[in-house]
Amino acid sequence: MKKQKTDNSRSSKAPSHGPASLVDEIRPGQSIELLKELHILTRDGKLNQDSRRKLKQVYHLYQFIEKLLLELSDKPGSTPGVTLADHGAGKSYLGFILYDLFFKAQAKGHIYGIETRPELVQKSQALARQLGFDRMSFLNLTVADSAQSDQLPARIDIVTALHACDTATDDAMAFGLQKQAHFMVLVPCCQAEVARVLSQHKALSLSRTPLSELWRHPLHTRELGSQITNVLRCLYLEACGYQVTVTELVGWEHSMKNELIIARHTGHKKVASAQRLRALLDEFGLTDLLHTRFTALPDNSSQAPERQSDPGAEAPM
Repeated sequence: MKKQKTDNSRSSKAPSHGPASLVDEIRPGQSIELLKELHILTRDGKLNQDSRRKLKQVYHLYQFIEKLLLELSDKPGSTPGVTLADHGAGKSYLGFILYDLFFKAQAKGHIYGIETRPELVQKSQALARQLGFDRMSFLNLTVADSAQSDQLPARIDIVTALHACDTATDDAMAFGLQKQAHFMVLVPCCQAEVARVLSQHKALSLSRTPLSELWRHPLHTRELGSQITNVLRCLYLEACGYQVTVTELVGWEHSMKNELIIARHTGHKKVASAQRLRALLDEFGLTDLLHTRFTALPDNSSQAPERQSDPGAEAPM
């Protein structure tokens, strides 16, 4: 009888619309309806192995961003609430989970989902209305166009871009710099622009430097191009006044595109990072990117002589 009482007690804690195992998987107060709409839960409220793995990945990412949200919420003068722009939002998994787990309990703050596919924007708008998530907006814009749109505020606190393909990550960074974002959270994907440039100048590079052997074969060109792209992005953010941390989002067994870049604005523009960025662009024949991707680089037109004598110095804010 005692064992039966214990089992009944555990069963009473489980959601009426799902199995008891959900008690240990889903956070208190989390919307079961939302998880069903995002297909993390099945329609009858069950959690299979694939959706359990997906949920753990979502929680893993949320843990990174939650710390940033809490830090901004606790800052003096944060009366309007935290603003977050999610670029390349897709079905807005991230935005909805962030709202459900954090913004919903707040009396302020706003999430903006930026997506180019109108059908996904319409679905997200409908789901937000259905759930009563009234401080979510979904805009049918490119990442680049969103920087000039009057549908967004002049200042955005956090910019996210998860698996924003190729140069969309660079556009999100440009957006973050223009909006003076406190934080940027980026998971780059399909970094093809640098690989294309490396391929175009391959013959010249092979005659100029033995380093070109690193990208002589097409497969290596793609892999090295991806690596160089993210290294240049990190240097650029440091040169523009951000502290950068690079880590894994999920294990390699889940995705090969799992590099997570978190940038925190400090206002200290690192001269050494700007110098190294320029040196890498020159070494790999990518200097044209100075006028397309790295336009906010301090002293972009020329490099002051005094910087060479003190490469570790900080530029004035």
